[in-house]
Amino acid sequence: MERNPCVYILASGRHGTLYIGVTSEPMKRLHAHRSGSVPGFTARHGVRRLVHFETFGDMVSAIAREKQLKAWRRDWKVALIEAANPFWEDRALEWGFPPLSPP
Repeated sequence: MERNPCVYILASGRHGTLYIGVTSEPMKRLHAHRSGSVPGFTARHGVRRLVHFETFGDMVSAIAREKQLKAWRRDWKVALIEAANPFWEDRALEWGFPPLSPP
């Protein structure tokens, strides 16, 4: 199985609750978040929309970036998202995931 280290930001909606994560299996992790099958923060807060992701050549770099982003102020995170995704569109659709149903 191919590993693709990445950092991702999920949101509950435009300017909603944010979650920053890191994984080497983005498709599997995103499916878990979207289905709500794993109890925790994202399931409790309805954080399922992929609004930003960055890929890396190795997990060490991805983990370092995740820690950096988690330390950022919220307005910096919003600016990062809006630089490439001004309308907070669900980027998971580009990966073949179906649209989310309304909450």
